Order: sequence, then structure tokens, then C-alpha cells
Amino acid sequence: MRIQQFFLAAIVISSFCASAAEDPKYPLNQIAEVLLKDADVVYRKDQSTFTIYAKNRATEHVHKVVTILNSNGKHHAYEIVGYDKLSKVTSFKGYVYDATGKLINKLKTSDIYDQSAFDGFSLYSDNRFKRADLSQGVYPYTVEFEYELDYKFLFFIPNFYVAAAEKTSVQYANYTLIFPDELRPRYKTFNVNDAPTESTTKEGMKSLAWTFKNISSIRYEPYSDPSDIIPRIMAAPTQFDFDGYAGSMESWNSFGKWIHSLNKERDVLPEATIAKVKELTANAKTKEEKIQILYEFMQNRTRYVSIQLGIGGFQPFEASVVDKMGYGDCKALSNYMVAMLKQVGINANYTLISAGEFPRTMQVDFPSSQFNHAIVAVPNGADTIWLECTSQTNPFGYQGKFTGDRKALMITNEGAAVVNTLRYSVDQNVQSRHAVVEVDAVGNAKAHVKTIYQGLQYENNRLSHVLHEQHDKQKDWLEENIEIPTFNLNAFTISNRKAKIPAAEVNIDLTLNRYASVSGKRLFLVPNLMNRWTHIPEKLESRQTDIVWHHSFIDVDTVEFKVPEGIYPENLPSAVKLKTRFGEYESKYEMSAGRLVYTRKLTMYKGKYPASSYQEFADFLKGVSKADNLKVPFLTKT
Repeated sequence: MRIQQFFLAAIVISSFCASAAEDPKYPLNQIAEVLLKDADVVYRKDQSTFTIYAKNRATEHVHKVVTILNSNGKHHAYEIVGYDKLSKVTSFKGYVYDATGKLINKLKTSDIYDQSAFDGFSLYSDNRFKRADLSQGVYPYTVEFEYELDYKFLFFIPNFYVAAAEKTSVQYANYTLIFPDELRPRYKTFNVNDAPTESTTKEGMKSLAWTFKNISSIRYEPYSDPSDIIPRIMAAPTQFDFDGYAGSMESWNSFGKWIHSLNKERDVLPEATIAKVKELTANAKTKEEKIQILYEFMQNRTRYVSIQLGIGGFQPFEASVVDKMGYGDCKALSNYMVAMLKQVGINANYTLISAGEFPRTMQVDFPSSQFNHAIVAVPNGADTIWLECTSQTNPFGYQGKFTGDRKALMITNEGAAVVNTLRYSVDQNVQSRHAVVEVDAVGNAKAHVKTIYQGLQYENNRLSHVLHEQHDKQKDWLEENIEIPTFNLNAFTISNRKAKIPAAEVNIDLTLNRYASVSGKRLFLVPNLMNRWTHIPEKLESRQTDIVWHHSFIDVDTVEFKVPEGIYPENLPSAVKLKTRFGEYESKYEMSAGRLVYTRKLTMYKGKYPASSYQEFADFLKGVSKADNLKVPFLTKT
């Protein structure tokens, strides 16, 4: 009897488990229609919990469930979890469900790839990552990832973003910070309306939690900054310990003292090198000349490699190691440069910065680890000379789009100071072009074009890198970037003018078959040879975000057209003048000594403009495009 009862109970339990296993999870029909509209993916759940246990111990638990609606969202089916010697992935699970919520695959240990995070230029790195792919061939489907990391340090707390991409809806998201009261983290929110819910856990820890529900997908508006609308939470510790180095982020000054302590006594150079730098600068007449000599000396004898080993992610190699090996990362090379300058009596400052053409704005009121790069600042009277030490080709004192025009943290003996890097004026960022074009009676043409790229325009389409390439690579670059529909590149020269405001000169000879179109006795040509504005801002019913224009510049074009005798312009377009807060434009046409001379000047001003001015902005660029594409008709006398 008891055996029968046992088997009966087993059958009941088995049936229940089978039933439970078949219960659908995250079926598509549980998503509100409004969240599906204009979405590629819907985050059913996006949870992140960061728990602080001590100044050198924390954990991060992530649980995300994403319904992928079409192939545009396929990348959400991949998950990558990074770690190193100071962090460990303690669990990693994954599941995939079909549209009805039926489980169709479960991540196995053999499906998780563990590999070095080698990036091609890291010489020393203990960074690794685990990755998994749950992508499916039939849409829609839902992936679920859950993992946890254990950190043996407390230096940064991951930011949390809600719907951090276009066409992403969110059903539910939660960000929670758990901590002992004496290690309460600081936080700053962006585009978040509600304050966090504060509570106490059963273990007596404090908790701050933010919850978000039913956020519809968005599409980024043209010429906008997504950070203006994406909900984001920054968090950071005040007291921390990184690989045995204790510090404080209570202020930028205290953070600077910690960085300074990492660099302390790592600026010692070999006696032979000290003698060499003094010899090199012995005849220099000015401080700036000394700096340039040593900067170019460093460029010629070192190269950049990435170093990512524990505290090595923040502490530079000793200057003597860089001197011996001839390589280093941004920290080591900057420290090396500071050490050399010190030997000739020049004070220089190691400086932390967020590098990249479109960096995230430094939050000056929130001391924390916001940097990914190191450079050198050399006070020079009322000015500062900025040195990018990872480039073997960068012109002396030039910052450009990589580190220019932003705030940085300059490390001093006393701590740190927030400083502004170099901003180039609109008059310094000039592209100046002069072309002579000979057009024959059937519309074919030959052209010689000289273009000078100055200031930030020195970097146009990677030109500053192409300057140092071989002839064939330069030719490839020209053929890709000459903005004429059909041409043959017959010859070219490229020269580099290294200076604080650098310039590159490009001369090209072109054959332009059928550049002008012929109809009966008329020949039509577009005077704007190769600098036509083509991008017209799309029409928006209601602009929501501010307009962002990242760089100021001036383009000046002068094009002379020689035409055969007996051909003359039927009429010339009127001059065009446009003046707005965003920029200015002028073009005009003149006949001089039997030549048509076309001149054009476009000026654009860096700035952030209110959403309400979008139509004015669009109208301005439409006007520029219309003027740029005007055709001039010529008639033959016969």
C-alpha cells in the first residue's frame, strides 16, 4: 500500500513538474501594443543590482530578458561579460523562448566561450570575457541572460541606462544599489524624474532602487545628442580600494592625490638618458623649443601599446622601463614625457581626459572615474601646451578632435584641477580650395585642384593618418573621397605642414568625362566642382531635442572655368547670401577675361540650439544645398 502511495505521489509530482516546465514565459502576447510600435526589441526585464560589502569588495548581479522582434535587434541575442584578475564571473545562465513563451534552448557550459580580450594593441592584459550567442533564425523570440560578478575592489560602479538605443522599448527596468551605511555611494541622475526608493535589507544593509515601467521606443532625431533623452544613473564610491591602493573620491582634489600617489617615484630616468635630453636641448632658445625637441625625441623612440594588468590600468610603468623597452600605454608615455621635461627644468602635469571625437561631457560636480586616456599639460605663461604622447606622428601641440575642446583633470602635487583643453576657433578650421577647370565643347573637362586642410579639417576623413601612408594608400583615399561622380585621377601630391595649427596640402589632376551635359546648342555645368552640400534634414512634425553641431569650420572654394571660344553663359545665377545663428553662406558667379569664376564660402558654428529652431536650421541647409547644385547654361554662337 505504501509502495503504491509512493508511486502515485511520484506520478503527481512528475506531472506537476512537466506542467510547470511547459508554462510559457514571456510570451509575445503579454507585451502592450504601444511597446511593440516602432521597436526592434522590447526589454521585458532589465535588472542590475550592485552590492557593496567593503572598500575592496562588491558584486554585480544582472538579469535581462529581451524580446527580439526582427533582425535589426539580433545583436541583443549576444552577451559578453568581461572580467580580469580582480573580478570573477561567478555565474552565467541563458535561455531562449519562442513567440509563445516556450523554452527552446538553454545555455550549456560548452556554449559559453571564455577568451582573452586581446584587442590587437595590448601587449600586457589580463582582461578576459565570457560570451554567448542565443540568436535564432525565426522572429520574434526572447532571450534571457543572468550573470553575477564578484569584484575584489571598489573603484567604479557601472552606469545604468534605460532604453539605451533607438527602437528599444522597456517593459520593466530596475537599478538597485545595496551598501553598508558607512560606504554609501553617491549618485547623479539624468532624464530621471523620480527619486530612488530607500529601504533596509534583512541583513541590515541600506538600499537605493530606481524602477522604470512601460517606456516606448524612441528614434534619435537628426543632429541630436542621445544623452539628452536617455535615462541614465551614475554612481560612484567615496572611499575605495583598488588592488591595495586606498583612496577617496570625495573631491577632485582627493582623487588627484590618489592618482599622484600611483605615479610617485616612477619618473626616474637612466643617467644616460638624462644626459641625452640635456644635450638635445642645450642650444634651444626658448622653453617651447625645448618642449618640442623632447616631444619629437619621444615620438621617434617610443610606440604605443595598451597595458591592462590590475592596477596597471591606472598606474604607469616606470619611466626607466619605457626608456629601456621603447613602448608604453598612454599613462606610461605621458609619465615618461613629464620625466624628461623635469630633467630640463620644465614643470609638466600628467592629465586625465575622456578621449574621442564625441566624448561624454565630464560631470564636474561628480568626482569619479570618468576618464579613458592620459595626456600631458605644460604650463607656458598664459597658455598651456598640450602633448598627445601615444602618437608618433601628431604635430607638436596639436590636440584636434581626439582630446581638444573639453574638460580634463590635471594632476598636481597638491591634488588636481579641472581644466579646459584647447579649442580651435572657426577661423582656424579652414578648408581652402582653388580649382582650374578646362571644359571642351562636348562637356569633357580637365581639372587641377589645390586644397589646403587646416586646423580640425586636417583630420577630414582620416586625412591626418593618410599623410603618413604609402603612395598607393593615398591614391585609394583620394579616389574614395573626391566628391565628383565620374573622374580619372591622373596625378597627385600630398604634403604635410606640421604645426600647432597643422595643415595638409593636396594637389590633384583630374580628367572629367562628360562633366558638363550638352543639349542642342546649350552646355550645362555645375560650378560647385566638389563641395556640394547634399544632406537635407528630414521633416519633423515636432522636434523634441536640441540641435547639436559639434565643430566650427569654414569652407572656401574658388573654381575657374575655361570654356572654348564661341561659348558664353546664357545667364548667370544671382549671388546667394544666407545668414543664421547656425552659420553663414555666400556664393557668387563672375565672368572675368572669358572665364567663369565661382566662389563659395560656408561657415558653420559649433553650438547647441533649441529644438524650436529646427525648421530654421533645416531651411538654412536646404538653402545651401540648393545654391550648391545650381547649373549654369552656356550657349554656342554657331
